[in-house]
Amino acid sequence: MSSYLTFRILKGLFVVVLISVLTFIIMRLMPGDPVYMLLGEGQIPITDAQIEAIRAKWGLDRPLPEQYFLWAGNLLRGDFGESLIRAGVPVRKMIFEAIPITALLNFYALAVAIVVAIPFGIAAAVRRNSWIDYASNVVSSLGIATPNFWLALMLIVLFALYVPRWFGDLPLIGRIPPFGLRSWQGWILPVIVIATEEMAVLMRITRGAVLELLPQDFVRTARSKGLAERRVLYRHVVSNAMLPVVTVIGFRIAFILSGTIIVENVFALPGIGRLFVDSVLRLDYQVVQSLVVVFAVLVVVINLLTDLVYALVDPRIRIS
Repeated sequence: MSSYLTFRILKGLFVVVLISVLTFIIMRLMPGDPVYMLLGEGQIPITDAQIEAIRAKWGLDRPLPEQYFLWAGNLLRGDFGESLIRAGVPVRKMIFEAIPITALLNFYALAVAIVVAIPFGIAAAVRRNSWIDYASNVVSSLGIATPNFWLALMLIVLFALYVPRWFGDLPLIGRIPPFGLRSWQGWILPVIVIATEEMAVLMRITRGAVLELLPQDFVRTARSKGLAERRVLYRHVVSNAMLPVVTVIGFRIAFILSGTIIVENVFALPGIGRLFVDSVLRLDYQVVQSLVVVFAVLVVVINLLTDLVYALVDPRIRIS
């Protein structure tokens, strides 16, 4: 167990270092200059000497290897540096202000997806070729095939133009804003968009896992002992079918950023995804590099925790 954890941690550290190097190189290869972004594309008259002074202040005049090791050394000490564009604002503050929005958005979406998708996936497998099975197949196919950005835009159009006209007097539906987080109702549409794809994937995985286990010998043996069908289903089938479901849930949590970049930008949510896009467009090196490293560490940690949960879900698995 200890050797397995040590190996996974060392491998994870190597991945994080490699990603940090690649991110540093890619950001330096991008066209544009953050100094001119900071100055507003020539709106402020400034001399070459002043430009060089700004580069020296942010360490942009140093060789690239020195810039990387200086930034990586500060990062290891917990110093994320300051934003190049928002002068004087610590990157740590910017990230910590945005993380709660992204975390809550994904928590709500994943909770809705689990509560809806797993029971429907089990029901679809148990009642194969019934209307529940056909409905789950249609819903999961549409959920996987529908792009997040298209669904988000359609919901904005619907709730900005038509819902206020049709349901404006209703206390809940009539007050759902098409974008922003001015009230708690602002969470509804972004959560629906993210949860749609999550529900589709979890429903399909759950149905397939349960269908694979229903004809197995140990299920027939449990039934032959006279156990109730409900006990056979939940005690023997569902408990064993949760392994691939846990894998998918862990994968979705690990790649939390990729699912919210588009949604946060479409709905104008001040989360990590929107901060990441704004920082890339404005060449804010410190913010982009720090965000990528933070989420690389998150992916490594979630993957490790997922492997450890395997042993709890399926006692047949022993990590060594």
